[in-house]
This record gives sequence, structure tokens and C-alpha cells, in this order.
Amino acid sequence: MESVVFIFALIDCCALIFLAVYFIITLSDLECDYINARSCCSKLNKWVIPEVIGHAVVTVLMLISLHWFIFLLNLPIATWNIYRFIMVPSGNMGVFDPTEIHNRGQLKSHMKEAMIKLGFHLLCFFMYLYRLVSKIASKEQRKCLPAIFTSPVLLVLVFIILIFFCIIYYFFSNIF
Repeated sequence: MESVVFIFALIDCCALIFLAVYFIITLSDLECDYINARSCCSKLNKWVIPEVIGHAVVTVLMLISLHWFIFLLNLPIATWNIYRFIMVPSGNMGVFDPTEIHNRGQLKSHMKEAMIKLGFHLLCFFMYLYRLVSKIASKEQRKCLPAIFTSPVLLVLVFIILIFFCIIYYFFSNIF
């Protein structure tokens, strides 16, 4: 059962790494004036809620599966994401607001936050990968695990399907 927890955490972590890179690229495009503030903020605000949900799910999953160290490692970032989402001032477009993103160094702070999250998620990725490999390598776990979770080809296929759904979500969110 622990292997399933870490497989899900690994897939979720990959999606959060993708989002962190997307945030960095979009914010750097705004910094270089390749896109305007309104389109940048609307693109980023679409992904704030999926980021909050994705990180909160992994944090709660680690709490339920009694992985205390990983839970305590994820808790501050998840709390910060939820706090940042809840404390959006009324009248703002979202966490990223086009009227305020150039004021008081907010662009630099958003960029720094995205870089910190990228580093954190990369650290978590390798930690989850190590835990997954150590659980699969143990003989007792190998007997209990279904064949779908021991095949690396199927794991890659699941990851590709997840990325496909993220891309579909992105395109449908731009259409509507």
C-alpha cells in the first residue's frame, strides 16, 4: 500500500514541478515584456487552484499514511499556498493581479516564490522516488503489489496520461 501512496505522490509532484516551471516561464515573459500583465495574470490565476489542491492532497495523503517527516515537510508549503489563496484582497483578479504585479517588487517576489517551490518539489520528487524504489525492492512488498505498479513502462504510461490531461485542461480553460 505504501508503494501506491508514493506512486501517486510522485505523479502529483511531477505535475507540481510542471506548474512551477510554467509559473517561472510566464513570469519571466512578463518581466521581459513579451506578454502584458493582464494576460500573464489570467494565465497564472487559472493554475493557482489546481496547485493548491495538488499540494494539499499530497500533504493529507502523507498524514493519513503516517509518513510524519514528509507530512511535516509539506505542511508549511501547503499552508502558505492556502493562506495566499484565501487572503486575496477583494477587487483583485486573483493571487496574481495585473494592477499590482509591478508594484512594490511583487514580480520579483512571485518569481522567487516560484523558484523556491521548484526547488522544493524537485527535492520531494527525489525523496518520493527513493521511498518508492526502496518499497518496491523489498521482497514482502513485491508479493503484495499488483503487476501494474512494478512495470516501469506502465508507470511512464500513467505519467504521460496525466500530462495529457493537464494539457487538455489548459486548452479547454483557454477556450471558455
